[in-house]
Amino acid sequence: MNTINIKDFSEYPGLRHCKISDDSGEEFYHKVLNNAFKTAYEKKEKITINLDGTAGYAPSFLDEAFGNLVYDFGKETVEKNVTIISEEEPDLKEMILNETYPQWQERRKEKDKPKKTEEHKTWFILINNELKEIESYS
Repeated sequence: MNTINIKDFSEYPGLRHCKISDDSGEEFYHKVLNNAFKTAYEKKEKITINLDGTAGYAPSFLDEAFGNLVYDFGKETVEKNVTIISEEEPDLKEMILNETYPQWQERRKEKDKPKKTEEHKTWFILINNELKEIESYS
């Protein structure tokens, strides 16, 4: 099983978007989480994301990072393939599972695209159970 420790990305995770904060949820998603999830998905492995060990989170960081994941891969696929660990703040895990996942699944359904505040290298999405590499949402 693959594990991502967010503390390895930053001890001080920022806010939602790159334009307003260093080490943002948007940056974490595009630099770490998207490719790690895609690799685990291809290998039919689960991925564990450990929230512990940082100085704390703005809820917008977690919402953006996990929300983009749900938007690009779908709630059911994410729920099946992601385990979230948060011993230090278990309410963060509950927020992601009970608020972020359903809200972003609704955005996915409505095609309400996530905001990108800086250029990102290509990233992966799941369309009709097929991985696609994209540069932007069309």
